[in-house]
Amino acid sequence: MPNQSIAPRRATVFARARMSASALTVATLVAACAIPTHPDSSAPPSDPFNPAATQLLDDTNWQLAEWKHADGTTRALPQADNGTDGEALTLDFSTAGGQRRVSGFSGCNRYMGSYTLKNGGLSFGPLASTRKACPSAAGDLERAYLDGLAHVAKSGVQMKPPQQLQIVLESGDTLIFSHPRGQ
Repeated sequence: MPNQSIAPRRATVFARARMSASALTVATLVAACAIPTHPDSSAPPSDPFNPAATQLLDDTNWQLAEWKHADGTTRALPQADNGTDGEALTLDFSTAGGQRRVSGFSGCNRYMGSYTLKNGGLSFGPLASTRKACPSAAGDLERAYLDGLAHVAKSGVQMKPPQQLQIVLESGDTLIFSHPRGQ
């Protein structure tokens, strides 16, 4: 008789062991179906001054959002969307016709010329502009802007949000451009 009481206990132990193994198998399968996280998903944005990033400038349009002086102060800029008559300064890169051309608005006049991307650097060829008479503040801004584009020390492009183009001038000033709305 003692053997009869051991058999049901063994069956219960085996049944529990099978249930535990089944639960472990189900838990493993559920964990395996979870969406994996890419190891770089939490990485900081790439360095915008990486020389390869300048190649992203071809066929892009930018609007000057901020002008930081070397001492950390900012220069006042006209903004097209702040309710004033001002128009934002722009920088438009184009490769139409197989040539790298730049154009835009410089505060009072339109300008155009060529640009070069070489060894990770951005430089502008001679820039021509229309000759509209400018009020003194707009004329001062325009002269400083066009002179700055002629003296670029380094540039950086960040295409991840927030998309920015940074141009550091030889004077130490930094021009920060963003994509205009709707692009």
